[in-house]
Amino acid sequence: MQILLPDWSQYELIDCGNFEKLERFGKYVLRRPEPKSVWGKSMKEAEWQRLANTTFTTGAGFNKSGKEDSGTWTGDKLPEQWIVPYNYKGLKMRLNAALTSFKHVGIFPEQAPNWNYIYDSVKSLELPSPKVLNLFAYTGAASLSAKAAGADVTHLDSVKQVVSWARRNMESSGIDGVRWVVEDALRFVKREAKRGNLYNGIILDPPAYGHGTDGERWKLDDNILEMMSLCKTILMAEKSFLVLNLYSNGFSAIVADTLVASIFTGYREKTFGELVLRDKFDKKLPLSVFARVKF
Repeated sequence: MQILLPDWSQYELIDCGNFEKLERFGKYVLRRPEPKSVWGKSMKEAEWQRLANTTFTTGAGFNKSGKEDSGTWTGDKLPEQWIVPYNYKGLKMRLNAALTSFKHVGIFPEQAPNWNYIYDSVKSLELPSPKVLNLFAYTGAASLSAKAAGADVTHLDSVKQVVSWARRNMESSGIDGVRWVVEDALRFVKREAKRGNLYNGIILDPPAYGHGTDGERWKLDDNILEMMSLCKTILMAEKSFLVLNLYSNGFSAIVADTLVASIFTGYREKTFGELVLRDKFDKKLPLSVFARVKF
């Protein structure tokens, strides 16, 4: 099992603990809830207050309906959006960060090892324009990683606003040509399977709960097996790869690995593990699990 951490000068996890994290995106330091930070903080409260430009003050967590509660940011007045650059080989992204009412900022720094993997995987296919499908694609860093490597990318998310955010990231990065789809992911994959459309790469980062464009209900526990089985039917048998990322607290890396191994056969490479952030005091904060296969 692999434990992967980002190597990114524009992002820093300064400290974490007592169900919070203090982190820097570019030149701004944010303080926000983190339910996995069950240990104590390494820095004193006064230092957290001094360093934080803004703090997420209320909400966080999940209510009974499975929808994430909203909250507010207090502190310095930050720009409506600011750019956080990310570079890896020929991948040069300029990602737009912004404060949202759900504590997120549109950038998930622990995903940087996945971005690198996607870029390298597309390059290694040595095809003129391999087709890559990014499902539950949110603000699109994975899509841009594949596109920068030369892929023909379809970016799908059911929320129009975050697809617009992804488009801004593409434009800020000087990239073009991504295909944008606002639709329910499961419905789209079913239709692609019926049409016989095939992809060289599939990226999935499904939420624990969600809704499609027409109110379709997504629950990870109930739907992930069907989704993965359908993805098998639209993934090319050779010169292809799949990346599965899971944030659900109930799913371990071994669950992700076993799920992928139970559906896909004949792969030439399979890896799995956790994506982790490490603060200045060497505390490791695990945030998601992944499984990857190459054919």
